[in-house]
Order: sequence, then C-alpha cells, then structure tokens
Amino acid sequence: MTTAYVLPPAPTPSLPVVGTPARFAVRRIYCVGRNYAEHAREMGASGREAPFFFLKPADALLPVEGSAPTHLPYPSLTQELHHEVELVVAIGLGGRDIAVDEALRHVWGYAVGLDMTRRDLQAEMKKQGRPWCIGKGFDASAPIAALTPAAQAGDLAQAHIRLQVNGQERQHGEIAHMIWNVAETIAALSRAWTLQPGDLILTGTPAGVGPVQPGDGISAQIDGLTPLQLVVD
Repeated sequence: MTTAYVLPPAPTPSLPVVGTPARFAVRRIYCVGRNYAEHAREMGASGREAPFFFLKPADALLPVEGSAPTHLPYPSLTQELHHEVELVVAIGLGGRDIAVDEALRHVWGYAVGLDMTRRDLQAEMKKQGRPWCIGKGFDASAPIAALTPAAQAGDLAQAHIRLQVNGQERQHGEIAHMIWNVAETIAALSRAWTLQPGDLILTGTPAGVGPVQPGDGISAQIDGLTPLQLVVD
C-alpha cells in the first residue's frame, strides 16, 4: 500500500561519492566538540575531557559538488561566521554500544567537511546558559565534499588537515592530534544514540578557527580525500 502524505516529503539530503554516480543518503549529522587540544585551549578549555556531542539537521548539509567552488550563503543574524575544518566519518553499519576495537568496521567512508558556526550567537547562548543550536544548526552550516570509501582513503590517522581563506592558511593540524580518535568517538557516540547507516560524524577541528566575510574563498584539504572549495556570498 502506498503511503499518502498531506505534503510532499522533503528531498533526502545526500553526498556525492568518489568514483560513482551513486550518492550517499544522509540520516543524521553528529558533531564532536573540542576534539583537538589546541582548539580546546583557544575556546577556553583544556585537557582530555570526556567527549561531548551536538547535532546539525540533516538538511543543514551543503554538498560540495564538482571542481568549481560551491557557493556558501552568508547566514542571517550574525556578524561573526567562523570556519571549522573537520574530518567527516560516514557510517555504513549501524549499532549501539560499539566496542572501540570494532568501531572502524562501521565506517563506510570519509570526507572533508566544515562546521560553520555563527560564533556570536553561540557565545551569547553560552553566556545565557541556553542551547546553542542557533549557532550551529542553521541552513548550509555543514558543507561537505565528496565521500571517499574507507578502503580507498588510506591511513588517515597520519593525514594532515588544512584550511585556507583567500589563499592564506588559517588552520593546519594532524588527524593524529585528535583527543578522541575516530574509533573512540564512534564508541562513545554509540553509547548515547543507536548509530544507523547514513549517519555522519564531524570529528572536531584543529586550532585557528576564525571569521569569513562575503566574497571570501575557502579551501580545505585532508590528505587522501577530495578537497573542498567554497565562495562565501
């Protein structure tokens, strides 16, 4: 029996996949906070704190398609839009209470992504002790490049992660410098939510986050993955 809807269902958010016209349908977008020590310090924290998570709506996804820069609309209500480059992990096998030594079996692929942040709104919500979804979960706040299947991605634990604005380097770190590595992050996340195929995990950003303005060009790279290019407008 065909299900009838009172309104047409929204399109399924999805990402391009390297080497195939098929796309990866996205279910949820999880994000890890303060997962590089230097970034934690620049945000006023320190040490190996327990991992914490927040979510972006799946339709906050901005797929970065092809080789030409993708347009990133400058969001409303903010004067301080910040870039945060991150390794994105795509889940292909779901599960709950996943063991660390089994976690990488659940990974379908990897990509370069950004956690765009309305920093002024986030800071104000923090000051008031309120949820800061408005600073993180707005439209097009998750630009992500094409996914590379895990078997083709190489040893990302040794990869460098970089971001430039108008050709000037802003962020540069190593995936190995994560406080909680990919397997540990998946294990911790799966204790709070049942992970499902189609989930994405943005795994944290190195130090150097900062503002962008309309007209700026953003480039981001992780060794072995498809780079990301944006123009803010």
